[in-house]
Amino acid sequence: MEGYGAFSDDFYLNMNLGTEMDLPQNRETVLHHFEQLKRRFANMQNFYSREANEFVLEEEKEHGAYRWTSIEQRRVNSGAVNPANFDAALELHRSVLELVPYTLSISPLDCESLSVMMGFDFNFRGDQNAVMTEALGVIPGFEKMLEIPNSRVLCNEPSLQFALDDDCRTQCRIGFETRTTAYHVRTQEFPDDQLSVYLTVRRFDSLSSDENYAAEFERLAGLCREIADGYLVTNILRPLQQAIALK
Repeated sequence: MEGYGAFSDDFYLNMNLGTEMDLPQNRETVLHHFEQLKRRFANMQNFYSREANEFVLEEEKEHGAYRWTSIEQRRVNSGAVNPANFDAALELHRSVLELVPYTLSISPLDCESLSVMMGFDFNFRGDQNAVMTEALGVIPGFEKMLEIPNSRVLCNEPSLQFALDDDCRTQCRIGFETRTTAYHVRTQEFPDDQLSVYLTVRRFDSLSSDENYAAEFERLAGLCREIADGYLVTNILRPLQQAIALK
Protein backbone atom coordinates (compact mmCIF):
# COMPACT_ATOMS: atom_id res chain seq x y z
CA MET A 1 0.00 0.00 0.00
CA GLU A 2 2.91 2.37 -0.69
CA GLY A 3 0.99 4.44 -3.24
CA TYR A 4 -1.36 6.19 -0.83
CA GLY A 5 -1.76 9.04 -3.31
CA ALA A 6 -3.80 6.67 -5.49
CA PHE A 7 -6.65 6.71 -2.96
CA SER A 8 -7.23 10.48 -2.84
CA ASP A 9 -6.47 13.68 -4.74
CA ASP A 10 -3.83 14.75 -2.22
CA PHE A 11 -1.94 12.76 0.41
CA TYR A 12 0.35 14.16 3.12
CA LEU A 13 2.29 12.87 6.08
CA ASN A 14 2.94 15.28 8.96
CA MET A 15 4.97 15.18 12.17
CA ASN A 16 4.22 17.23 15.28
CA LEU A 17 6.40 17.42 18.39
CA GLY A 18 4.81 19.31 21.27
CA THR A 19 6.98 20.51 24.15
CA GLU A 20 6.24 21.41 27.76
CA MET A 21 8.52 24.46 27.71
CA ASP A 22 8.81 27.34 25.25
CA LEU A 23 11.22 26.78 22.37
CA PRO A 24 14.11 29.15 21.65
CA GLN A 25 12.97 32.10 19.54
CA ASN A 26 16.19 34.08 19.15
CA ARG A 27 17.44 34.83 15.67
CA GLU A 28 20.70 32.85 15.83
CA THR A 29 19.12 29.63 17.09
CA VAL A 30 16.21 29.62 14.65
CA LEU A 31 18.39 30.36 11.63
CA HIS A 32 20.99 27.78 12.65
CA HIS A 33 18.29 25.10 12.94
CA PHE A 34 16.88 25.83 9.49
CA GLU A 35 20.34 26.11 7.93
CA GLN A 36 21.14 22.60 9.12
CA LEU A 37 17.97 21.31 7.47
CA LYS A 38 18.69 23.25 4.28
CA ARG A 39 22.05 21.49 4.03
CA ARG A 40 20.24 18.13 3.99
CA PHE A 41 17.36 19.25 1.74
CA ALA A 42 18.74 21.79 -0.71
CA ASN A 43 15.35 22.56 -2.29
CA MET A 44 13.96 23.87 0.99
CA GLN A 45 14.81 27.53 0.34
CA ASN A 46 11.67 29.51 1.20
CA PHE A 47 12.03 30.88 4.74
CA TYR A 48 9.50 33.24 6.32
CA SER A 49 7.66 34.15 9.50
CA ARG A 50 3.98 33.28 9.17
CA GLU A 51 2.86 35.03 12.37
CA ALA A 52 4.26 35.90 15.79
CA ASN A 53 6.67 33.20 17.02
CA GLU A 54 6.14 30.92 14.01
CA PHE A 55 8.89 30.34 11.45
CA VAL A 56 8.62 28.25 8.29
CA LEU A 57 11.03 26.69 5.80
CA GLU A 58 9.55 25.02 2.72
CA GLU A 59 10.06 23.93 -0.87
CA GLU A 60 8.31 25.46 -3.87
CA LYS A 61 4.67 24.35 -4.10
CA GLU A 62 4.13 24.79 -7.83
CA HIS A 63 4.47 21.11 -8.70
CA GLY A 64 2.03 19.90 -6.03
CA ALA A 65 4.63 17.82 -4.16
CA TYR A 66 6.71 19.59 -1.54
CA ARG A 67 8.16 19.45 1.99
CA TRP A 68 7.91 21.99 4.79
CA THR A 69 8.87 22.43 8.43
CA SER A 70 8.06 25.03 11.08
CA ILE A 71 8.82 26.12 14.63
CA GLU A 72 6.10 27.50 16.91
CA GLN A 73 6.27 28.60 20.53
CA ARG A 74 5.87 25.06 21.87
CA ARG A 75 5.77 22.90 18.78
CA VAL A 76 8.00 21.67 15.96
CA ASN A 77 6.23 20.52 12.79
CA SER A 78 7.16 19.04 9.44
CA GLY A 79 5.20 17.75 6.49
CA ALA A 80 5.54 16.00 3.14
CA VAL A 81 2.78 16.69 0.61
CA ASN A 82 2.21 14.13 -2.16
CA PRO A 83 5.51 12.31 -1.52
CA ALA A 84 6.72 9.64 -3.93
CA ASN A 85 6.15 6.98 -1.26
CA PHE A 86 5.79 6.53 2.48
CA ASP A 87 9.50 6.06 3.18
CA ALA A 88 10.41 9.18 1.21
CA ALA A 89 7.98 11.15 3.38
CA LEU A 90 9.79 10.00 6.52
CA GLU A 91 13.17 11.45 5.50
CA LEU A 92 12.42 15.03 6.53
CA HIS A 93 10.68 14.08 9.77
CA ARG A 94 13.57 11.84 10.78
CA SER A 95 16.08 14.61 10.08
CA VAL A 96 14.13 17.21 12.07
CA LEU A 97 13.89 14.91 15.08
CA GLU A 98 17.57 14.02 14.89
CA LEU A 99 18.48 17.73 14.96
CA VAL A 100 16.15 19.25 17.56
CA PRO A 101 17.95 17.93 20.67
CA TYR A 102 21.04 19.85 19.50
CA THR A 103 19.74 22.85 17.55
CA LEU A 104 16.73 23.65 19.75
CA SER A 105 17.85 22.01 23.03
CA ILE A 106 14.73 19.79 23.22
CA SER A 107 15.50 17.06 25.72
CA PRO A 108 13.54 13.79 25.92
CA LEU A 109 12.13 15.07 29.20
CA ASP A 110 10.52 18.04 27.44
CA CYS A 111 8.19 15.93 25.26
CA GLU A 112 4.49 16.70 25.76
CA SER A 113 3.45 14.65 22.71
CA LEU A 114 4.85 13.27 19.46
CA SER A 115 2.54 12.40 16.59
CA VAL A 116 2.39 11.27 12.98
CA MET A 117 -0.63 12.21 10.89
CA MET A 118 -1.66 10.85 7.51
CA GLY A 119 -4.07 13.14 5.67
CA PHE A 120 -6.16 12.40 2.59
CA ASP A 121 -8.01 15.14 0.66
CA PHE A 122 -10.75 14.44 -1.87
CA ASN A 123 -11.77 17.27 -4.24
CA PHE A 124 -15.55 17.20 -4.54
CA ARG A 125 -18.06 19.79 -5.75
CA GLY A 126 -21.27 18.67 -4.09
CA ASP A 127 -22.87 17.83 -0.77
CA GLN A 128 -19.92 16.34 1.10
CA ASN A 129 -22.00 15.29 4.11
CA ALA A 130 -24.34 13.38 1.81
CA VAL A 131 -21.51 11.56 0.08
CA MET A 132 -19.99 10.72 3.47
CA THR A 133 -23.30 9.23 4.57
CA GLU A 134 -23.67 7.31 1.32
CA ALA A 135 -20.16 5.88 1.43
CA LEU A 136 -19.72 5.17 5.14
CA GLY A 137 -23.23 5.34 6.61
CA VAL A 138 -23.88 6.45 10.18
CA ILE A 139 -23.70 4.60 13.49
CA PRO A 140 -26.65 2.20 13.92
CA GLY A 141 -28.26 4.30 16.63
CA PHE A 142 -28.67 7.18 14.16
CA GLU A 143 -29.90 5.25 11.13
CA LYS A 144 -33.63 5.69 11.84
CA MET A 145 -33.14 9.46 12.16
CA LEU A 146 -32.26 9.61 8.49
CA GLU A 147 -35.88 8.60 7.79
CA ILE A 148 -37.30 11.78 9.36
CA PRO A 149 -39.39 13.54 6.64
CA ASN A 150 -37.64 16.44 4.86
CA SER A 151 -34.43 15.89 6.82
CA ARG A 152 -31.00 16.62 5.31
CA VAL A 153 -27.70 15.77 6.96
CA LEU A 154 -25.80 19.02 7.59
CA CYS A 155 -22.80 17.58 9.42
CA ASN A 156 -21.39 14.07 9.27
CA GLU A 157 -17.87 14.12 10.71
CA PRO A 158 -17.48 10.94 12.78
CA SER A 159 -14.35 10.38 14.85
CA LEU A 160 -12.92 7.44 16.73
CA GLN A 161 -10.10 7.55 19.26
CA PHE A 162 -8.58 4.49 20.90
CA ALA A 163 -5.49 3.45 22.87
CA LEU A 164 -2.80 1.22 21.42
CA ASP A 165 -1.17 0.22 24.73
CA ASP A 166 -2.23 -0.59 28.29
CA ASP A 167 -1.24 2.76 29.81
CA CYS A 168 -2.98 4.76 27.02
CA ARG A 169 0.19 6.69 26.19
CA THR A 170 0.01 5.67 22.53
CA GLN A 171 -3.30 6.61 20.97
CA CYS A 172 -4.88 6.60 17.53
CA ARG A 173 -7.55 8.95 16.19
CA ILE A 174 -9.46 8.75 12.91
CA GLY A 175 -11.43 11.85 11.96
CA PHE A 176 -13.10 13.61 9.04
CA GLU A 177 -13.67 17.18 7.92
CA THR A 178 -16.41 18.14 5.49
CA ARG A 179 -16.75 21.69 4.21
CA THR A 180 -20.38 21.74 3.10
CA THR A 181 -22.47 24.28 5.06
CA ALA A 182 -26.21 24.81 5.52
CA TYR A 183 -25.96 27.71 3.05
CA HIS A 184 -24.60 25.38 0.37
CA VAL A 185 -27.40 22.89 0.98
CA ARG A 186 -30.08 25.59 0.95
CA THR A 187 -28.88 27.23 -2.27
CA GLN A 188 -27.65 24.01 -3.92
CA GLU A 189 -24.51 25.95 -4.87
CA PHE A 190 -21.54 23.83 -3.87
CA PRO A 191 -17.94 25.06 -4.19
CA ASP A 192 -15.17 22.79 -5.41
CA ASP A 193 -13.71 22.03 -2.01
CA GLN A 194 -11.92 19.27 -0.14
CA LEU A 195 -13.31 16.47 2.00
CA SER A 196 -10.56 15.34 4.37
CA VAL A 197 -9.73 12.13 6.22
CA TYR A 198 -7.15 12.18 9.02
CA LEU A 199 -5.36 9.27 10.68
CA THR A 200 -3.23 10.30 13.67
CA VAL A 201 -1.07 8.15 15.95
CA ARG A 202 0.23 10.08 18.98
CA ARG A 203 2.45 9.28 21.93
CA PHE A 204 2.06 11.33 25.13
CA ASP A 205 4.49 12.12 28.00
CA SER A 206 8.27 12.37 28.25
CA LEU A 207 10.62 9.92 26.61
CA SER A 208 12.61 7.58 28.83
CA SER A 209 16.39 7.68 29.06
CA ASP A 210 16.80 4.88 26.49
CA GLU A 211 14.46 6.46 23.91
CA ASN A 212 15.06 9.13 21.27
CA TYR A 213 12.72 11.19 19.11
CA ALA A 214 13.68 9.76 15.72
CA ALA A 215 13.31 6.13 16.81
CA GLU A 216 10.03 6.81 18.58
CA PHE A 217 8.67 8.51 15.47
CA GLU A 218 9.63 5.46 13.41
CA ARG A 219 7.59 3.31 15.81
CA LEU A 220 4.56 5.61 15.53
CA ALA A 221 4.87 5.80 11.74
CA GLY A 222 4.95 2.00 11.58
CA LEU A 223 1.75 1.79 13.61
CA CYS A 224 0.14 4.41 11.38
CA ARG A 225 1.05 2.50 8.24
CA GLU A 226 -0.28 -0.78 9.69
CA ILE A 227 -3.64 0.84 10.51
CA ALA A 228 -3.83 2.52 7.11
CA ASP A 229 -3.04 -0.69 5.23
CA GLY A 230 -5.14 -2.99 7.39
CA TYR A 231 -8.24 -0.88 7.93
CA LEU A 232 -8.33 2.66 6.51
CA VAL A 233 -7.79 1.95 2.81
CA THR A 234 -10.38 -0.81 2.47
CA ASN A 235 -13.05 0.48 4.84
CA ILE A 236 -12.86 4.26 4.37
CA LEU A 237 -10.71 5.55 1.51
CA ARG A 238 -11.90 3.22 -1.23
CA PRO A 239 -15.63 3.58 -0.40
CA LEU A 240 -15.25 7.37 -0.39
CA GLN A 241 -13.32 7.32 -3.64
CA GLN A 242 -15.94 5.15 -5.32
CA ALA A 243 -18.89 7.21 -4.04
CA ILE A 244 -17.31 10.45 -5.29
CA ALA A 245 -16.46 8.93 -8.67
CA LEU A 246 -20.15 8.02 -9.20
CA LYS A 247 -21.35 11.60 -8.62
